[in-house]
Amino acid sequence: MVSIGGGNGLSALLQGLKQYARAGDSGFPGADITAIVTVTDDGGSSGRLRREFDVLPPGDIRNCMVALSEDSALLSRLFQHRFEHGRGLKGHSFGNLFLMALTQIMGDFPDAIRVSSEVLKIAGRIYPSTTTNVTLAATLESGTKVAGETRISRSTEPILRLHLVPATAKPLPAALSALAEADVITLGPGSLFTSVIPNLLVQGIPAAIRKSPAVKAYIVNLMWQPGETSRFSASDHIRAMHRHAGGAFLDYAVVNIRAITSAVKKRYAREDAMPVENDIDAIFKMGLKVMAGNLAQHGKKVRHDPEATAAVVIKLAQEGRRRKGQ
Repeated sequence: MVSIGGGNGLSALLQGLKQYARAGDSGFPGADITAIVTVTDDGGSSGRLRREFDVLPPGDIRNCMVALSEDSALLSRLFQHRFEHGRGLKGHSFGNLFLMALTQIMGDFPDAIRVSSEVLKIAGRIYPSTTTNVTLAATLESGTKVAGETRISRSTEPILRLHLVPATAKPLPAALSALAEADVITLGPGSLFTSVIPNLLVQGIPAAIRKSPAVKAYIVNLMWQPGETSRFSASDHIRAMHRHAGGAFLDYAVVNIRAITSAVKKRYAREDAMPVENDIDAIFKMGLKVMAGNLAQHGKKVRHDPEATAAVVIKLAQEGRRRKGQ
């Protein structure tokens, strides 16, 4: 299983998939999990470390490591610990500093991820989508050009096109191998333009996804993201991915059918966010199949339920395995 994305959405999915990595658990033979993670974050602790030490942003990688870690207690809490005080330390997480320090010691970000993953005993492998220090740039509907993930995510104008600077960024060979060997490749959930699509801008990744015999699925977001995807339906998300990947490549759209309560809708509406419309007919017309489930988890924020979402991915992985056997 190869999961592509970034942010909280990817780490939630990995947390759910982790239970299937132990052979025999949940009636499924030990699953092989790989995460390919965006590296365009330029805000918060990750952004500060990028600017001060010229390293790739560690935040999304750290979250994925914690999600897949065997010890979800002390070590995970340590990696997620954020300093509240201290000159130069305030706002940084221990995990980000650990990855930055290891990168300096090892001389290589992927090696730092590998060693950190061994410390946390993670149930899988994690690769940055590229090791090039890239900047995400966008062209907005008016023709205005915006550089930097943070500025793009704050834009209130529709995004027409994204690209990476430099445009020649390439993926790790190990990530391409994982895509070639996958039974299922998932994209999302997560911010469409700042967590999911940036991975498709790395040279070689869209071609590797298309060439793979795996089932390819997009896990549709539950709510609009104000600015980025306001008024986007499920099919709008898919069209944006296909446009940036140079053409269609998805087999499935995974949608939530659990109702979101009126109280939650009202709370989100105050921030100009509503549930994403599952326009199933439009998705079918695009040539995709749809898999639906009660995937929404209600709390302070509407999120994908890790276990329910992972169960759907496992079904798709089993279909991909059967497809290979034909």
